[in-house]
Amino acid sequence: MTDQLRLMAVHAHPDDESSKGAATMAKYVSEGVDVLVVTCTGGERGSILNPKLQGDKYIEEHIHEVRKKEMDEAREILGVGQEWLGFIDSGLPEGDPLPPLPEGCFALEDVDKAAGELVKQIRSFRPQVITTYDENGGYPHPDHIMTHKISMVAFEGAADTEKYPESEFGPAYQPLKLYYNQGFNRPRTEALHHALLDRGLESPYGDWLKRWSEFERVERTLTTHVPCADFYEIRDKALIAHATQIDPDGGWFKVPMEIQREVWPTEEYELAKSLVDTSLPEDDLFAGIRDNA
Repeated sequence: MTDQLRLMAVHAHPDDESSKGAATMAKYVSEGVDVLVVTCTGGERGSILNPKLQGDKYIEEHIHEVRKKEMDEAREILGVGQEWLGFIDSGLPEGDPLPPLPEGCFALEDVDKAAGELVKQIRSFRPQVITTYDENGGYPHPDHIMTHKISMVAFEGAADTEKYPESEFGPAYQPLKLYYNQGFNRPRTEALHHALLDRGLESPYGDWLKRWSEFERVERTLTTHVPCADFYEIRDKALIAHATQIDPDGGWFKVPMEIQREVWPTEEYELAKSLVDTSLPEDDLFAGIRDNA
């Protein structure tokens, strides 16, 4: 093991890296950690969610190129490296019954074969820590669920030279820890919601909490709380760089920064796999690794 700590964040679409764990990444970059975002798809089937840009024909016709430029800007803001796996966005099917997924999309790829592309990135970058999504994808987008699947296979497969020969995939390597992003959790949402109401302010989380109460949702185990409030502005700036996907006047930015820092100064993760000894709860993704690096 070298002295360099390395973190890989595996995400489904451009913009996911800025809405899930961005402040954590910016914090680690500031400490000298080498951080790489791996983006599975180009976001080609993503809708234009910013009402100010809806109806823009150029964006509609060149959404792939536009989202790539947005990713480049967000990457620079966060100070991270970034690689594309090159898969095609599956879109989010809607309706009852749900329509079939489009042919050739990421979610329909063979899991082991698609994981091989991530194995190449892992063996090349050699991260001690990987972050990804849980088995529900964080929310049930087919690309998020597929990202989970290939991340789990690649975590083990990066060291498996029979399944992924070194001649094709590079020298074998075993990451040490894998985490699920759990930033959108009930404790955080409730804490910010009540903090706003207690101060006589409007909360954007009322509908979120109502939906949580209407549907059965298994609460995840939050094992790791990374203090990163000093990097919330960088997180927001990176998210706003994805202009097609975020309204800068929308609910994402309704909670005053000073309240966020005071009430919830961390980003949360669930430790899913660890090959090193660690004590839970943690405040560092590199707990159990840092002292030996």
